[in-house]
Amino acid sequence: MLQVLNTLLTVVAGIAAALVLFWVLNKIAELLPGNAQYKVKPYLLILPAFLAIVGYLIYPAVLSLIDSFKTKVNFPAEEWTGIENYVRLFTNNKFQDALINTALWIIIVPLVAIVLGLAVAVLVDRMNPRSEKAAKTVIFLPMAVSAVAASTVWRFVYSYQPSGQPQVGLFNAIWTGFGGDPVAWLGTSTLRFNSILLMVMMLWSQIGFSMVLLSSAVKAVPVETLEAARIDGANERQAFFRVVIPQIWPTIVTVFITVLIGVMKVFDIVYVMTGGNFKTSVIGMEFWNYYSDVNYGMASAIVVILMIAIIPIMVFQVRQFRKEEANR
Repeated sequence: MLQVLNTLLTVVAGIAAALVLFWVLNKIAELLPGNAQYKVKPYLLILPAFLAIVGYLIYPAVLSLIDSFKTKVNFPAEEWTGIENYVRLFTNNKFQDALINTALWIIIVPLVAIVLGLAVAVLVDRMNPRSEKAAKTVIFLPMAVSAVAASTVWRFVYSYQPSGQPQVGLFNAIWTGFGGDPVAWLGTSTLRFNSILLMVMMLWSQIGFSMVLLSSAVKAVPVETLEAARIDGANERQAFFRVVIPQIWPTIVTVFITVLIGVMKVFDIVYVMTGGNFKTSVIGMEFWNYYSDVNYGMASAIVVILMIAIIPIMVFQVRQFRKEEANR
């Protein structure tokens, strides 16, 4: 009870402080003569947000870039090492495995999330309104579960016990029920099979997100365009791929990029389910390993690599938003 009360007081105090801050900034602007207050006021009002971006985003990013060229094993001892941290990373076999796994996550998860999310959206939209709401609620429900909690549950789904012992894992219970020997699902690294099983867990949570956005986009497609396509002789498949898909393409791109960014920084799923063992490590997991070992130089180098990889995606997303605004 005390913790809840402290949380409520913190939220109320934060809102009150923000209101007082903007009131003070507004009063400062009103003290300026003539029309100067109207020119200065917008900049004063965005000043807190700008300072927050500088303090919590730009400044740490610059520090990470600087630290990536240093050795920081025993903080605060440090020395400049140039690009040695990057060379050590890209020549490290474990980091190479992490790069391969991350690339697989990037290729598979967003694409499958789009395909399955769109398929589910189209199928659910054909139900009656009451059944549609119930189905969407059930499918979207995994989004309400934290990744750590979901990973813990799925770790039990993949759980393995040696032959002759009770199988508490769902997969092995079914598999042994049909006469098979228990399988160490998360320990099977052949063809990155265990990494794919980890992706299944993330897809379980992302398909609902994809379905909701794509369903809204499909419903927004004008009926007149579909009727015109059918009059011109298009069947349902042709109408879907040649009429619906082009019109919902901006939403598809948005969902793809959103899932992609989440995939690039995935960490909690791997940490909880395998700890990065059995060749399942990803870039986020390697960052944690180096950071835990107090090797801040290597950890910072991984952060810089992630930032460089994400920047082109963010630029593309901004351009996509601007293109959508221009077409409206």
